[in-house]
Amino acid sequence: MLFNSLSFILFFLPVALAGFYALAAWNSRWAAAWLVAVSFVFYSWWTASLVFLLAGSIAFNFLCGALILRAQQREALQSWLLRLGICGDLLLIIYYKYFFGLLNWLGFHGLISLSHPYSVVMPLGISFFTFTQIGYLVDCKGGVVKTNRLLDYCLFVTFFPHLIAGPILHHREMMPQFADPKTYRFRWENLAVGTALFVIGLFKKVVIADYFIMFVSDAFNDTHGLPFFNAWDGALSYSLQLYFDFSGYSDMAIGLAILFGLRFPANFNSPYRAANIIDYWQRFHMTLTRYITLYLYNPVALWISRRRMAQGKSVSRKAISTPEGFFSLIAFPTFFSLILAGIWHGAGLTFVVFGLLHAVYLTINHAWRSFGPRVPETPPHPVLRITTTVGKVGLTYLAVVVAQVFFRASSVRDAVRFLKGMTGAYGFSGHAAEAWTPRFINPHLVLLHGFVLAGLYIVVWTMPNSLQLLDKYKPTLTEIRLNSPILFECKPTVVWAVVLGLVSAVALLEITGMTEFIYFRF
Repeated sequence: MLFNSLSFILFFLPVALAGFYALAAWNSRWAAAWLVAVSFVFYSWWTASLVFLLAGSIAFNFLCGALILRAQQREALQSWLLRLGICGDLLLIIYYKYFFGLLNWLGFHGLISLSHPYSVVMPLGISFFTFTQIGYLVDCKGGVVKTNRLLDYCLFVTFFPHLIAGPILHHREMMPQFADPKTYRFRWENLAVGTALFVIGLFKKVVIADYFIMFVSDAFNDTHGLPFFNAWDGALSYSLQLYFDFSGYSDMAIGLAILFGLRFPANFNSPYRAANIIDYWQRFHMTLTRYITLYLYNPVALWISRRRMAQGKSVSRKAISTPEGFFSLIAFPTFFSLILAGIWHGAGLTFVVFGLLHAVYLTINHAWRSFGPRVPETPPHPVLRITTTVGKVGLTYLAVVVAQVFFRASSVRDAVRFLKGMTGAYGFSGHAAEAWTPRFINPHLVLLHGFVLAGLYIVVWTMPNSLQLLDKYKPTLTEIRLNSPILFECKPTVVWAVVLGLVSAVALLEITGMTEFIYFRF
């Protein structure tokens, strides 16, 4: 079941909401149990047998967490229990996500074919619910977790708005909300704000992101001899498809949580406006960045710092300003974390290159801050200030687009061909192959497509995002300030009601089939 399906919107969601608030009026624990039950139903919609896998993963991690908490005075035992839990989780991911991907790469396609009697189906959201639980176990060991109740833990892991594709939640954000009686009280404001965010996200997905599907497929399905304009159209189309697909999903997930009286952390904040790659990673998939920082980057950096101190070496800012100190304290943890982040997205070599490219970008960005010339962050002259900002944003976006080619391509060879096409190596116009669709033969369609691209870039780079529009209602745990005129604030007025009504009507009319969100694959 997908958020952008009529069965979810017209049947599942109303039943889930009605049951939740009906039971909440009687007993909040029954309402929480109801959410767990409907979340399992939601997950079972694809493959019912995988519910047992999800339930087994929850039981295993809850038991490990309980044992770690009980062994608070025995650090060695806690460490062994933590290793046991993490190894069990990683083996599950390796088995389903990487082992059979490797077999497929080696040519054993029959073992993972859905039509094969012994096929293995990839569990949806396995990376998200597994890494959420790994973070929970680490926090149990670190003393962050104080109590663990099975019902709250099950709800923390399975709550359907985040189960398949995030955001990646932290237990300290959600557990207090599950225990708060206010969560279970129906509020008209939550209904209005949650519905508004869900409708905006649905529109982004089915109207904007899905518009680019054919353009992206045409460009990436046959990369041999791809002309310059066709390659750039494919790259930019995929960039916008990914932007509005993930932005739409994030809005819908946050909106759904609000409908049930809960608040999620923000997960998407206009990343293409970033003026450097560090800022980009603080705006795109924000909860993944937080997870990488907390559980990958920081532990490695701390381990390196302790080794340096044991060797009598400095870990100060002055040490980071030396090539040796910069490599060990900044570059190594960055490469370690980002390459693993790339592998987290999938087993293919393209994801390794994707992570490696972003590691290079981030290292260069940090190196510029450490070794580059000291220039004012904000140039005094307005023209120079605007020019500098546009240049920074443009350079950052270009680097992101190059990495996205590897993220989307089916192989590294195809990605390299695609990038060669973007440099004009195969010419500047024409058809890349016989399979190229005739849409670009019609000049009117070319012009219309150009206007669509230009209009969306204006929206991406100048208009407030959906969280900023609704910031006065505190839709997320993360504050996203509105830096645009007050005109763009969403208000309970007739005008906004009409606008959101039209947006929802167009979005519902566009639901002609079910297209998965891009991050459902991960």
